[in-house]
Amino acid sequence: MTAFFDRHRPMLDAAVAAIETRGFWSPFPEVPSGKVYGETARDDGQAAYDALLNQPFALPGHPESQRLGAETSPFGPALGVTYPAASPAVLIAAAQAAAPALAAARVESRIGVCLEILARLNRNSFLLAHATQHTTGQAFAMAFQAGGPHAQDRGLEAVALAWQEMTRFPAAALWEKPQGKAAPLVLEKHWTLVPAGIALTIGCNTFPTWNSYPGLFASLATGNPVIVKPHPAAILPLALTVRIAREVLAEAGLPADAVLLAVDAPGAEVTKALATDPAVRLIDYTGSGAFGGWLRDHARQAHLFTEEAGVNSVVIAATPDLEGMCANLAFSLALYSGQMCTAPQNIYIPRDGIETDQGHLGFDAVAAALTAALDGLLADPARAAGVCGAIANPATLDRIAALRGTGRVLRDSAPLAEGRSATPLLLAVSADDPLAEAECFGPVALLVAVDSAEDGIARAAALARQKGAITAALYDTDEARITRAIAAFAGAGVNLSINLTGNIFVNQSAAFSDFHVTGANPAGNASLTDPAFIAPRFRRAMWRRQRAA
Repeated sequence: MTAFFDRHRPMLDAAVAAIETRGFWSPFPEVPSGKVYGETARDDGQAAYDALLNQPFALPGHPESQRLGAETSPFGPALGVTYPAASPAVLIAAAQAAAPALAAARVESRIGVCLEILARLNRNSFLLAHATQHTTGQAFAMAFQAGGPHAQDRGLEAVALAWQEMTRFPAAALWEKPQGKAAPLVLEKHWTLVPAGIALTIGCNTFPTWNSYPGLFASLATGNPVIVKPHPAAILPLALTVRIAREVLAEAGLPADAVLLAVDAPGAEVTKALATDPAVRLIDYTGSGAFGGWLRDHARQAHLFTEEAGVNSVVIAATPDLEGMCANLAFSLALYSGQMCTAPQNIYIPRDGIETDQGHLGFDAVAAALTAALDGLLADPARAAGVCGAIANPATLDRIAALRGTGRVLRDSAPLAEGRSATPLLLAVSADDPLAEAECFGPVALLVAVDSAEDGIARAAALARQKGAITAALYDTDEARITRAIAAFAGAGVNLSINLTGNIFVNQSAAFSDFHVTGANPAGNASLTDPAFIAPRFRRAMWRRQRAA
């Protein structure tokens, strides 16, 4: 069946073109506007979300031996939603039963299914926004974008690249070798795409859809059944995704069990059992380096695609726009309370100060300007709530409290009026302080005094190589030094942003243009999304036979 493929072929072709040109493009509008999604879309999304609360979540035909789920919104109330749960063995068996039909389906059929799933997810973006907001703590506007259209963009990017990789070579060829005066040798050759096996997608608490969609759709498009294992605090966004995926699969005549949900409870976790099952051949994981290391040590039968912890750095060498720089950094530090994998943490500033459009400023003066920018950004409670959102994990608040006594407090963290919240904590530390070499996840920034701009660049690049980093930022006016910094950060496998001001931030990563994570340092071994993210998910097997010339 290729009806879905035919329906969405223009979107697929446009996605392929965007991947090749790397310019701005998105088929999924990021603005939560009734003019785009329908005048009743916002109210409909709220009503649909409310109807899910305190109810068993319906997932027709899904394996089920019990009901699990204990999500609590970082803004206060418990969701009260329970989900069908089954043992790892039952889930593996269901995925294995679905595998042959999925593998046998035409490439166009699988790609079409993925495109239709994404289209339906987009139509449910307001529902997904509420689900994301109340499981992650993101403010609504961010939850709409990151949980909806931006995640869908990343999923589509993976599908388009899978289409490219699977159709890069012909499915059949006639091979004819001349034999001089004798008749040529003629072989008829055919290639079959062979999926790797069952895929496991391990979701994270902070960005359950954005981080999960690339692997989920890359595996499904290439013919691998997917078991989706959400973080126990953020099940609902991925449960909604699984339900839509199963509906589309069934409509396409494919087994719904090609996409399954794995729900567990504290003390009865299933991730390790799933990850080490011999049938699981692909694992997409976003989370701590500690569990990433466990997967590397124990899930040896599977190909791992990981995004893990790191320490993102900013080097302030000089700036022609002090106010613009500080405003930009303030927003980057406050956005979703620093709970983004791209958020900056270490800010390296020469202890003797920097040159700016306001004259030479010492370390403390630069720190004061950044503090003032944060205070100004967060002065209005409503705007502060919209920028900072809430804290996903209570342990983050404990971390902030513990860090208060580890450096000179330049700006203290404080709760907002709503939910489990905290504004950014700014600490001044020395370059040799061990704290400056550790990830401090959450709304924490370390202003690190260094000998010079060159020292800051060297330290930031070395830390990225050692501990990992996804982003780096540089503010400078010396073109020769900028050139050296570009080389240093590229050597450390870090994406570098230079002199950002205005409404573009180091935190942001755009589908179809930016390669999110390079895979070249300990922050992750995979990039979203390049051919290496797709190619290991299938292989080509040939059959051939001789034909008469």
